[in-house]
Amino acid sequence: MLASNMPQGISVRAATAGDQPFLELLYRSSRPDLQLIDGEPELVETVMAQQMQVLEQGSGVNYPNALHFIVEKTQHNVGALIVDFGHNEVRVIYVAFVPAARGFGYGKAILQGVLQAAANNQCPVAVVVWRSNPGAKRLYLELGFKVEESDALAEVMRWYPGAGLT
Repeated sequence: MLASNMPQGISVRAATAGDQPFLELLYRSSRPDLQLIDGEPELVETVMAQQMQVLEQGSGVNYPNALHFIVEKTQHNVGALIVDFGHNEVRVIYVAFVPAARGFGYGKAILQGVLQAAANNQCPVAVVVWRSNPGAKRLYLELGFKVEESDALAEVMRWYPGAGLT
């Protein structure tokens, strides 16, 4: 599904229970905003753990058939993707990379794989992008997504088959 046009050494596999320690570290590295909490380190750790639990439980409740993937670079974990192939659209729920793997086009390649799978099924792709993450918004715009909904904290962006794969 996501294997075409991957940069050399990049692969995607199903996540397993053994990946949980990596996923926790990855989540912490992808939420620098939570490091800005004014409080004791124990409070920050508690909030981080709670936010990760919200992601896991929320994706499980709202998207019970979501697929959880680990992105590897030469067989080392470098990222994660949660995506739901629903009846009417594909929803990118979570995509993140460790800091050392950012900026190399891996996320773009992974998302292009999702778009190709969606195009093969004539399905739109939706994603929620936090306003605090302008880099992600730039990437989604570059891939052909358009902002369809917006509020003070986030924007819902969608890509439609026929919009092209860049």
